[in-house]
Amino acid sequence: MSKVLIIGGGAAGMMASVFAARNGHEVHIFEKNEKTGKKLYITGKGRCNLTNACEMDTLFASVRTNEKFLYSAFYGFTNQDAMNFFEEAGVELKVERGNRVFPKSDRSADVLDGLRRQMKQAGVQVHLHTEAADVITEEGRAAGVCLSDGRHIMGDAVIVATGGISYASTGSTGDGYRFAEKLGHKVTQRRPALVPFNIREHFVKELQGLSLKNVEISVRNGKKELYREFGEMLFTHFGVSGPLILTASSFVGGLAAKQELTLVLDLKPALTLDQLDQRILRDFEEHKNKAFKNAVSGLFPAKLIPVMISLSGISPDKKIHEISRGERQHFAYQIKNLEMTITGLRGFEEAIITRGGVSVKEIHPSTMESKLIPGLYFIGEVLDLDAVTGGFNLQIAWSTAYAAGNAV
Repeated sequence: MSKVLIIGGGAAGMMASVFAARNGHEVHIFEKNEKTGKKLYITGKGRCNLTNACEMDTLFASVRTNEKFLYSAFYGFTNQDAMNFFEEAGVELKVERGNRVFPKSDRSADVLDGLRRQMKQAGVQVHLHTEAADVITEEGRAAGVCLSDGRHIMGDAVIVATGGISYASTGSTGDGYRFAEKLGHKVTQRRPALVPFNIREHFVKELQGLSLKNVEISVRNGKKELYREFGEMLFTHFGVSGPLILTASSFVGGLAAKQELTLVLDLKPALTLDQLDQRILRDFEEHKNKAFKNAVSGLFPAKLIPVMISLSGISPDKKIHEISRGERQHFAYQIKNLEMTITGLRGFEEAIITRGGVSVKEIHPSTMESKLIPGLYFIGEVLDLDAVTGGFNLQIAWSTAYAAGNAV
């Protein structure tokens, strides 16, 4: 039996500990927080979207960075395997829109309880309030962990599962990158991923808290379209957020960090411009003696009405029968092409994940072991791997953890 030391008790660290311990190793997790799974607890707004029940090709297509590296990890521990693991751990699951998998209870605490039960059953030893300061190497291989209190804990393998640098309050402070660089590993540039956008236009403040479903957005750089998708978004005091926006940031984040881009919102994607014009015409016929401001309530949520009226250029008090065809058509165009200026991304404190990390070129893809230091493994978000929203990033954590836990 060998002694396995895991730095970090988040999603990947906990999962790796279960499989390493099931293989008969003495497993120790060193977690600097007061509890394990702190970030997992808040994922999916506290509901924990733990994987995605999609086909394998969709799983790979949802990875934004280094998808080929994940080939053996994803096939070694698939999304179905992850679902089976949690159901066997006593967590009842359900599949929602977009194949997103949640605990039936909508409580992330149940996912954590299931993991902790498996850890306890396998005999994993957890050391809370215990911070790792360094990885110890001897004769070129990983040999232990130096703790911040000066203690040296020696072992046969070290798994680094420290996460990224998003949500620093949960303990993700980039320790793993420091360990990796000190040991000669290349760490790629890090930036916030799955992150809201800042918007210049003042009207977003008026729309703060408004959630829109079934809308379409496109992001443009001049005339070039960079991204287009249909779904759900949210207005905030600084700009826009929600699933659509977070996924868009995965595609355009690098550019948005350097220059301004245009976000175009289509409020009525199910209708063509002509169909929308006909719909407005019917509404106008019905309310022809009313003021413009009182005739559009059927088109938008209440919060959006004053903003759309203001952007239309039509006087709010103008009678419907006085509105020209040109004004009406411009109004229809505005509804399908509401433009906003993206001035940048929010910071790491609001990013769901970190893009960039330990270069996968220096990691064995089937085991997650370092190619430079035998006995040293990197798993989860500390690696240069990231995906869109929908449970895919946690699947990366589970699959890489399984690979390391079984190989160690």
